[in-house]
Amino acid sequence: MNQRPRSITIIGWLFIVFGIIALLSGLLPIGTTTAQRVAELKTHWYVHLSRILMIFGGLFMLYGLNWARWLVVVWIAFHIIIGALHSPFQLLMHALIFGVILYFLFRPKASAYFRGRNAP
Repeated sequence: MNQRPRSITIIGWLFIVFGIIALLSGLLPIGTTTAQRVAELKTHWYVHLSRILMIFGGLFMLYGLNWARWLVVVWIAFHIIIGALHSPFQLLMHALIFGVILYFLFRPKASAYFRGRNAP
């Protein structure tokens, strides 16, 4: 079996952990009433969907599924756009994170891992 590169393990777990933290912090009613939280869920459902996609991307990347690697790439690219809408600093930070993650996701060892068992 093709061994998972350490960088893929780290990136996958970072996406899982931070996705769960973000999802729970958005869903748990801390400091707000239940009615406010329900109203936020109805109007900001896409934020929670983004967090769920973040978790799925990290989880299935650990299993070596290539579509999960591309999901993570698209997720980060989307956040570059969101960062650009907020501030130049957020744009820069998201772009730097994007570059680092792209480097590690598309290195030869990582690509071999995502190709599966038949890779040399």
